[in-house]
Amino acid sequence: MTGRRRPWPGESATEDHAEDVPPEPGPSDDAALRERLADAVAASDAPDVVFAVSRHGRRTLHGGGTAPQPGVPREDLRYEIGSASKTFTALLLMRLIRRGVLTGGEAAATCLDPGRTAGPHPVTLAHLITHTSGLPALPADFVRRGLPAWRTNPYARYPAGRLTDTFLRHPTKHRPGTRWHYSNYGVSVLGHAIAAATGTAWEDLITGQVLRALGLSGTALRAEGPETDAVGHRKDGRTPVPPFDAGGFQAAGAVRSTPYDLLTFLEAHLDPARSPAAGSLRAVRVPVLRRGLGHRHVHTVAWFRHPTDGGPMYFHSGATLGQQAFLGFRPDTDTALAAVCTRRFRARDPFIATAYALLAEA
Repeated sequence: MTGRRRPWPGESATEDHAEDVPPEPGPSDDAALRERLADAVAASDAPDVVFAVSRHGRRTLHGGGTAPQPGVPREDLRYEIGSASKTFTALLLMRLIRRGVLTGGEAAATCLDPGRTAGPHPVTLAHLITHTSGLPALPADFVRRGLPAWRTNPYARYPAGRLTDTFLRHPTKHRPGTRWHYSNYGVSVLGHAIAAATGTAWEDLITGQVLRALGLSGTALRAEGPETDAVGHRKDGRTPVPPFDAGGFQAAGAVRSTPYDLLTFLEAHLDPARSPAAGSLRAVRVPVLRRGLGHRHVHTVAWFRHPTDGGPMYFHSGATLGQQAFLGFRPDTDTALAAVCTRRFRARDPFIATAYALLAEA
């Protein structure tokens, strides 16, 4: 196995604590932060950009971009966060586990088809959320089916029924639990398996167990219009693209949210005790997997986890065909960062690197 699994997070899970609590920022610190956020927005080179930081609960947001100011302030719009949606799905799974609805050890195939025998080495819900299922990044026929809409919405051409049918019909390439491979396909199967096991649509589960529980009224799973949702653009930064349609891949990338809501989501991870989802928020911070040379790469159920001089930072990025997002938080400095932009990722794109560096240096 290329990665080393740790125990699945449960009631006894502990979280990281900084040894020293840094002083709260003063006026000079606030001014310096605003300047750094303005520089980050300019460096991102996208039509619309918002960098939002919460430090000790004090929020600072800065928006801008190469496009004219939209009719709605940029910080009030909802943005497509792509794969960062997986952090919402992971929190949902942990809430269901801690409530005793699921264990994480259920065979996904049995959830989707109760009459099916699990077999000796089934793909479990835990395998799917930790990217150790043995599934590829996307189904084998995804490109062929999505090609007619490749520049607009290829995911919309791959509905839920086809995704789950493909999973049930075709075995995994590798034995589950033996290696790590990032998979939009796997997390999407997880969403459908959870829905089937609970008898509740994934959209209703994520809305009730995560969005309402955390007070995320500015977060949704589909676009409504230019009054609420930012418009994405192609790599050229000028050509608009339609709102992202996740098709059967909702659990892996359907969430869209305002910068304010994204900060609220991240602040809950920084201070779980104040949330009704406290136990689950602590659990998604616990490392469950190490991989790579010297096991340098650490993953939790929901987050990538990298070291800093003061302690670990947690982050996840995401992209759709016209937008990008970066979410991260650092318990040692009590800092959360949410960054969004409306330009499709391109070679040597500065946006994610700028956001990562800003959090790492916080």
